[in-house]
Amino acid sequence: MNHPQRKSAATRDNMSGDSPWSPLRKAIFRSIWIALIVSNIGTWMQSVGTSWLMTSLTPSPLLVALMQTAILLPVFLFGLPAGALADIVDRRKLLLITETWLLLIAFVLGILTFAEHINAWALLALTFLMGLGSALDAPLWQAIVPDLVERQDLPAAVALNATGFNVARAIGPALGGLVIATMGPAAVFFLNAVSFLWVLVAIYRWRRTIIPSNTPPEDILGAIVAGMRYVRHAPALQAVLVRIGVFTIGASALWALLPAVARYELNLGAAGYGILLGSFGFGAVSSALIQHRLRALLSVDRLTAAAAVVFAGATLALAYIRFVPLLVICLMMGGMAWLATSSSLTTAATTVAPAWVRARALGLYLLVFAGAMSIGSFAWGALAENFGNGFALTVAALFLVVGLVATRYWSLKAIQHLDLSPSMHWPEPQVAITPAPEDGPVMVTVEYRVSPEQADKFIHAMEEMRRFRYREGAIRWDFFRDLADPDRYLEIILAPSWAEHMRQHARVTVMDQEIEAHAFSFVQPGVNPTAAHLIAIHPDDRQIPTVPYTQLT
Repeated sequence: MNHPQRKSAATRDNMSGDSPWSPLRKAIFRSIWIALIVSNIGTWMQSVGTSWLMTSLTPSPLLVALMQTAILLPVFLFGLPAGALADIVDRRKLLLITETWLLLIAFVLGILTFAEHINAWALLALTFLMGLGSALDAPLWQAIVPDLVERQDLPAAVALNATGFNVARAIGPALGGLVIATMGPAAVFFLNAVSFLWVLVAIYRWRRTIIPSNTPPEDILGAIVAGMRYVRHAPALQAVLVRIGVFTIGASALWALLPAVARYELNLGAAGYGILLGSFGFGAVSSALIQHRLRALLSVDRLTAAAAVVFAGATLALAYIRFVPLLVICLMMGGMAWLATSSSLTTAATTVAPAWVRARALGLYLLVFAGAMSIGSFAWGALAENFGNGFALTVAALFLVVGLVATRYWSLKAIQHLDLSPSMHWPEPQVAITPAPEDGPVMVTVEYRVSPEQADKFIHAMEEMRRFRYREGAIRWDFFRDLADPDRYLEIILAPSWAEHMRQHARVTVMDQEIEAHAFSFVQPGVNPTAAHLIAIHPDDRQIPTVPYTQLT
């Protein structure tokens, strides 16, 4: 435990910000991190087992490549609802449910394989069910990281998670290949089921601090809509999604075709395939040890661009190199490039959205990743089926290089300076009538007075305000100028309900506050903007008195 009396807060923050290992000082992060490594070792053992088992059940490169699609397609289908669910329920309880689901599916797969009642389509179906559990699981693991460490330790914590994952990638495939060679694939499925027990114990022991909220809880459909609206008006998050999608489509070829190349072109057994995967993981671990130095020397854009070129080289190596020791070295370089890209983009996705929508942003990030991996795996598998593995891998490598154009048009450099912590600077609405949470829609009007010489700057600043209002939950935004009084401007913000408007108050960030302050700086001195809250009247609402038409006439 840290002892505040030993060092000042500033000193501790500097230490944790500079050290790549500082998150491990937190006992709960350390225990969950170790449990995840154990579980991921089991998952990688199972990945080797399912891929190898599929090559034993069918020689089709397409069916082998569809294993990647089966595990990732559920993330593509359910990633956003899973993220919304993770934002509105207790993440700890949901993790206990999803980990139990994954344990049971792994156990069933082991039973069927041991009894020799498995076929290619049953294997794909069970892999899909594992993917379904992972689809619910993945946004949760990404979203709880800020709950486990301090803000300044977040990049190091994300890098440590990536390191742990790649330690498992280095150990799991080699260990899985050894177990398959000696005991058969059913053994790795049973071992994977056991590995989930450690995670369940670690999560059960975590006592998550829940910050009370005065705002009404969201329903899942409303949460999904709010998440999509946020993404539509968040250019920084859009840049992360484009970058991970472009990279993953090209990178998926190596993952999808490695089992077929290992078995049919390199003539390797299960142990040899495990060594190839393990070399990739060892390269990623090596990269993790120097990630903090690379981030200090290179911008995120340059680091990910260089990594894409290196990964393209590793993909070409798999296409043409048949000398296994040299291929192992090339795959190690590919592993280093993979971690540099995935760690950088995952950190960006974690920090580019505020807490209220973080799991939804991460769910969408994983959805794009899984969709790109699924589509890419299918496309490269189909290309390999018709033209050969070497041709498909070559085209994928070229795609990775051409994809560097995305670095120029969707830069990540601005992400490092976003402050998305809650500002809580909006006062409570002054109302004489308190609406019910479901009442609405709600119209908020804000009146400004701006002198003519400041009008152009003010109008330009209000464009950024438009994005800000939509990000925080507005379903419509309009901006008007009074024809009879040119100094008077009226901003109109429409929220679907009173509850959603109250959530807007809690969602405003420090970055939004700065946008607002910039627009307000052009208002006439001494004349503050004035806001009014109006709620829709529905004729069938019995609480609102109505006057008969005959009395009006």
